[in-house]
Amino acid sequence: MVTFNRRQTMGLIGGAAALGLAAPAIAQNNRIVVGALRFTSHSGSFIAVERNYFAEAGLDVELRFFEAAQPMAVAIASGDVDYAVTAVSGGLISLANRGAIKVIGGALSEEPGIDGQIILASDAAFQAGVTTPAALDGKVFGMSTAGSSFHYMGSRMAQAEGIDLSFTPLQSVGAIIGALRTGDIDAWSIVPHIAKPLAASGAVHEIGRVSDYLPNYQVTTVFTSAQNAADEREKTNAFLNGFSRGVSDYNSTMIDNAGGEDGVNEMVDLIHRYVYTDREREAAATSIINGTMRLNEGARLNVGSVRDQLEWFQSEDLIDADITLETFVDTSYVETFEA
Repeated sequence: MVTFNRRQTMGLIGGAAALGLAAPAIAQNNRIVVGALRFTSHSGSFIAVERNYFAEAGLDVELRFFEAAQPMAVAIASGDVDYAVTAVSGGLISLANRGAIKVIGGALSEEPGIDGQIILASDAAFQAGVTTPAALDGKVFGMSTAGSSFHYMGSRMAQAEGIDLSFTPLQSVGAIIGALRTGDIDAWSIVPHIAKPLAASGAVHEIGRVSDYLPNYQVTTVFTSAQNAADEREKTNAFLNGFSRGVSDYNSTMIDNAGGEDGVNEMVDLIHRYVYTDREREAAATSIINGTMRLNEGARLNVGSVRDQLEWFQSEDLIDADITLETFVDTSYVETFEA
């Protein structure tokens, strides 16, 4: 296991429906591939498929599943996948700088008052007194790769607390969980459907919330190839239309409880076709409900948060200093806001 401090990480990274608009008039059965992870936060796409929102927008959608965000970004850049949702990372920004991809909307957000990503400590660290993020001074924080969203969240927390953290790249979520359980790393932050069961097991402990440090963090974004963004506007608007309808259903049911318990149960059944498929329904339901976070209505994009992330990557020398927000984001598709 290799541990990197702040300096050692340098150079390691080489809405329409919600706005009341009609579905774009495009040729029916326009086939596209949509990338996804088997996470609750990707439910907008699952719902749009299951409830025919993509089909009603004129799209024939194939969902293609990935184990991590970076391979999905590479698949977008190569043209193997048309649209996807992923966290902002140094690798994603670097692909944008090479003219390969564009962010076109927002997906998952931190929101005060709604359970979001949780900061966890290993049992060994917790027993040694690490019961709050402020106690992580000099400790080791887990991340997938340098320049990942985990790296960004941990660094912003450390800056706010005035502490020094080291970061260990472990490549995958499974490897990070294993290292946290064994005490090879001291802390990590992750979405609630993963964090809560881990904390409930007693193997790790909740010590804080990411929203305390990044209250309006734009966790994930909707993105596509630069070619689609520039030359396939009707198709791209059709995708955003179907996706946004799925997001609206998710928020209404899981956040606002508009359909009551029956609505939640129906939504859990739908999501379970894609998430925790190796578990019995009742076992999966708890984790699916635990994973409920606000998705961006109409794929609205918090450009203030995206700008902060861009500037942080640049401050760490993880991406080129001359990359601009306009290089990375096409703001012509959805409503944008600063928060």
